[in-house]
This record gives sequence, structure tokens and C-alpha cells, in this order.
Amino acid sequence: MAKLVVHQDKIDDVQKLISICPFGAMVEHNGKVEVTAACRMCRLCVKKGPKGAMEYVEDEPVPQVDKSAWRGIAVYVDHVEGNIHPVTFELLGKARELADKIHHPVYALFLGNEIEERAEELLHYGADKVFVCDKEELQDFSIETYTTAFEQFIHDVKPTAILVGATPVGRQLAPRVAARFRTGLTADCTILDMHENTDLVQIRPAFGGNIMAEILTPNSRPQLATVRYKVMDAPERSEEAKGEIVPFDVPTEKLGSRVTVIGMKKKPKEKSIEMADVLVVAGRGVKKKEDLSLLRELADALGGELACTRPLVEAGWLDAKHQIGLSGRTVRPKLIITCGVSGAIQFVAGMDHSDTIFAINTDPKASIFKAANYAVIGDLYEIVPQLLAGIRAGKGKRG
Repeated sequence: MAKLVVHQDKIDDVQKLISICPFGAMVEHNGKVEVTAACRMCRLCVKKGPKGAMEYVEDEPVPQVDKSAWRGIAVYVDHVEGNIHPVTFELLGKARELADKIHHPVYALFLGNEIEERAEELLHYGADKVFVCDKEELQDFSIETYTTAFEQFIHDVKPTAILVGATPVGRQLAPRVAARFRTGLTADCTILDMHENTDLVQIRPAFGGNIMAEILTPNSRPQLATVRYKVMDAPERSEEAKGEIVPFDVPTEKLGSRVTVIGMKKKPKEKSIEMADVLVVAGRGVKKKEDLSLLRELADALGGELACTRPLVEAGWLDAKHQIGLSGRTVRPKLIITCGVSGAIQFVAGMDHSDTIFAINTDPKASIFKAANYAVIGDLYEIVPQLLAGIRAGKGKRG
């Protein structure tokens, strides 16, 4: 990285030099000037400071990677005891789309034990090759053993980009693999694209959702990105299995782990907003916690679940498992009704693939209306009771 070099012998007045910096990034320590992390490299101190006192040193040339040596888009197959997580199929669909742009193959990496029979299913979703490492040492997920196997796959196959589901396993595995190869990783991508030179375009909200950041990793390979469940579209399952299953092996001695799994306990099943067909979402427009009962009543009348935005979780009104957005859950219901939700980028990214979005807000300029199929400008305390009355009337007629 570029840096500032301080030539102490050319500084006559320390305080005068320090006063030049508009960011307060220079301090005096034992009579010497030091540059802190607050420096923005504006180089005002170089231009206005004593001649030769501050020197701006350019970056050294970044080593260029041979991109032609890396080929293919790979998808990590997330599973529990061989039961493939649906985010894998969504990522295979996106990988196929990206690979077709650069005429590359699509790979799937399947790690586990007694999984070979399940691997064929991946060939129905666009994978050209499914690399299967089926070993007893991979029976239970262990970050050390799975990272080692993943690393071996990358060394052998050299995929230019790798997509990983942002599941509890994927969130552990992807950064560990990226660190092994000293390459970049972008978490929770909402949009992926591919340049002709095989640079993966990774887009996600940043700075509290105020901007959409476009991130590239042009000087290293492989490129890694994680994507949440229900952000991408899963392709239709083809009748014919196209492609091939390729066994690959990792020496047993490399799969040692300092962690021993002594048992597995399944978490009791509970209702999840991610699985709901109908969601009613409470936003800042809800005045007090007790008023959530009105929205819960609407959700119950529609056979759905109550969800919320981040401020309500932070206020302690609802549990975090009810939160929608990049810092919460990603949902894709058939119908979502937002009540008093402004529509921040991070929230919208977690629900904009819903089939039908019905938004209620008093502000006609609310951002949520840009994503909505139906927009109602009005007070939720007036609109929701009318909706409830209409639903009950309709049920009464059917009864």
C-alpha cells in the first residue's frame, strides 16, 4: 500500500506541520511526528509542509495472476448427512449463468461420508462435474478437515471462482479457505456478475446499507463469495442428469483434527419466517410494543408469521429470529405485507424476491414503495383494521 514517509530532520516546527492535516492524522511523540491510521492520503502535508519533510511513496506493483490457469465456477455443496441444502441448487443456477458468459464449466464440490448416491442429484441442476470426496473422516463437519479437503480440491482443479452458501457451515468454511490462498472473500452478496476477463463482480450493501458496493478481486485467484439462501433463483430440475461424477481423494493422514465430535443433537423444529408463505412485517411505524398484537392478528388471519425490521429487535420487542434483512433472515414468501417499514437497502435485500409485496406507509416517498407491487399511502393503524375486517368478511361468506 502507498504510505507517507516522515523525514524528521527537515521539520523545523512540529506543531505547524501537524496543524496542516485536516483529519488530525499526525501526532507528536517524543518530539517526532508520527502518522496515524486516521490518514486519508490527501497529501496536503506533502504540498504545504516544509519541503522534503513528508514524502508520498507509491505502491509497489501488484503481482499479476495468470488468469488463464484458473478455469471453472465451483459451488460448495452444503448438506447435513447427505441432505443437500437448497441454497446449493440456487448457487448452481447462478454459477451456470456466470460460467456461460465466459464459456467455463460448472463444478460442484461434495465433501462427506456415504454421500456418493446423493451426488447424482446435482447433475440435474447444471453441474458439469461433481467432485466427490467420500471418506469416513468427513462424516461430521470439522473446520480443519473440511478446509484441508477444500484446499486440495482448489489445488487440483483451480476454479476461477467459488460460490458458498451463507449457512452456519459456509460462514465458517469460506473465510478459512480464502485465508489459505490469501485471496478475497465477499460475504452476503446480493448480485453476482462476471467480466469477460473472468473477474467476478460481487455486489452487496455496505456502510449500513447506504451504498451498494461493487467488489472485485482482480489480482488473486480463486475468487470467493457467499450468498444467502433465497437470494438467487434456483433453476428448474432437468429430467436428464447431464455431466459426470468425479471421485477425488485426500490422503487420510492430512485429515486429522484437534477436535473430536462426541455426539450430535438435533435442534427441535420450530416455525421459521424463512419457510412462511405469508409474512406481516412490523417497522418503525409501529408506535409501541403492545401494538404488535394488531399485526400478529393480521398474520394469523392470513395463516402467516409476524416478522420485523432491525430497530424492533434492538428495542427488544421481538426476537432476532423474526428479523428480515442482511443482518437478519432472507425470506421469499408468496405474500409479504410491510407495515410502517421505510425500506432501507439492507431490509429490501432480504425480501425483494417475494412473489407479492404489499406496503403500507404514511410517507409517499418511502423507499419501500420502489420494491412494492402494491403501495398503500396511509396509517397502518387505520389500514390494518380494514384489512382484518375484509379478511373476516370473506371467510364468513365462504363459511
